[in-house]
Amino acid sequence: MHVQYDFSKLMDEGRTVYVRSVRAEDLPEDVQEQVGEQDTLYAVHRADGERLALVLDRKLAFDLARQNDFAPVTVH
Repeated sequence: MHVQYDFSKLMDEGRTVYVRSVRAEDLPEDVQEQVGEQDTLYAVHRADGERLALVLDRKLAFDLARQNDFAPVTVH
């Protein structure tokens, strides 16, 4: 069974967010101090680039977005 969904509705409503990996070394020093030994974190962004969250785990980033009624997609 193949199901199609019109994701343009989510885009129009501004409910799509983007999850991407972030290297800890690319973050400001004060943030780097908080993440300790972690090399990679995951950021959740709005379409305009505003960062909504920064978390340690990709699954957590997706779960967090969904819990807040956003539709997360991966960005490379």
